[in-house]
Amino acid sequence: MQIIDQNNWNRKEHFEFFNSYDDPFFGITTEVDCTIAYDHSKAKNVSFFAFYLHRSILAVNRVKELRCRIVDGDVVLFDEVHAASTIGRPDGTFGFSFIPFSSDFHLFDSHLKNEIKIVNETTGLRANSDAYRKDVIHYSTIPWTKFSSLSHPKKFNSKDTAPKITFGQTFISKKKRLLPVSIHAHHGLADGFHLSKSLEEFQKLLDQPSR
Repeated sequence: MQIIDQNNWNRKEHFEFFNSYDDPFFGITTEVDCTIAYDHSKAKNVSFFAFYLHRSILAVNRVKELRCRIVDGDVVLFDEVHAASTIGRPDGTFGFSFIPFSSDFHLFDSHLKNEIKIVNETTGLRANSDAYRKDVIHYSTIPWTKFSSLSHPKKFNSKDTAPKITFGQTFISKKKRLLPVSIHAHHGLADGFHLSKSLEEFQKLLDQPSR
């Protein structure tokens, strides 16, 4: 973790401007082509959810602005960030999970499977210490619905600055399988350019599933 010297930071004015907002988060919703990734996961008999979640956290870690957080008034850059995803249960509720980052899909998938097992064996939100970590991306999936926009609950006095990424139901359009994805981030720490860069990296990784 590195504390950013704000006096010599090219985002100093951007940060001060947007950090004064009651709700400094902004977001975009789009679709990515997951045709190759979906076919790959089915051929390899691995969870498509696990596969695209791993590709997403790989992409996010390639964009340093999405690894920045506000911690005790300082802007810090984490060496890596992890996945904190909601996990659905058969009864319609969900619980929080924490999946440590790894560039190795099989290791990441192993941790995810363990978290899914724990969530399904418990009740409630599982709002433990991992749920409040700064060095995470907050993930959720709405696999029942193809969405074109999305909003999040807001707590205006919250000190949470972790980006939030949500996936929707895949659908077929012009012989391609598309995945809705929404990404929201603190505007003092990142701009549309950085969200677009992350989505571009995500698309590249989905198109190269064997790498």
